[in-house]
Amino acid sequence: MRRTLLAAALASLLLNPLAAARADEIKDAITEAGRTYAAGDIAGARAALAEASQLLQQRAADGLVRALPEPPTGWTAEEAASQAAATIFGGMTQASRSYTNAAGQSVKVEIAADNPMIAQMAMILGNPQMAGAMGRLVRIGAHRGVQGQDGNITLLLKNRYLVQVGGDAPVEAKLEFARAVDVARLPD
Repeated sequence: MRRTLLAAALASLLLNPLAAARADEIKDAITEAGRTYAAGDIAGARAALAEASQLLQQRAADGLVRALPEPPTGWTAEEAASQAAATIFGGMTQASRSYTNAAGQSVKVEIAADNPMIAQMAMILGNPQMAGAMGRLVRIGAHRGVQGQDGNITLLLKNRYLVQVGGDAPVEAKLEFARAVDVARLPD
């Protein structure tokens, strides 16, 4: 199991250059887990593996930032934020970015992964009748989404990523931001 964890961690690091700064932290936590396990310290090994898992979740959340849209002409963007958290149902990773135009209108784009809600949304968005009950169906490229009465857009990408585009900007601006999410940068 330790070899499998180490191999998975190292493979994921090679696939994401943004993780270089955390590579040593992750490797150190995995090494610590192996060392404490070999010494018979099961609690220490569990704590070190939990730390490695959390660090890997943080790296995954940081990776979602790459898929967030750049601000279109006439818009400025705040620095993107990412977070990873353990929940009672597992973990979740999320990245978000807020945008503002000269008229003071705002849009916020959020991308979430590893969230139990995503499986539920996949069932709903996979069924046009159910999705239609949530709002107006919209197409964003090859993907089906729902535009609520408030104009906010919910979209499922690659059956794994939940994208939410909200704010007080007009619907067309929200659609533009939804179209600008870089799906190719989201890992399969």
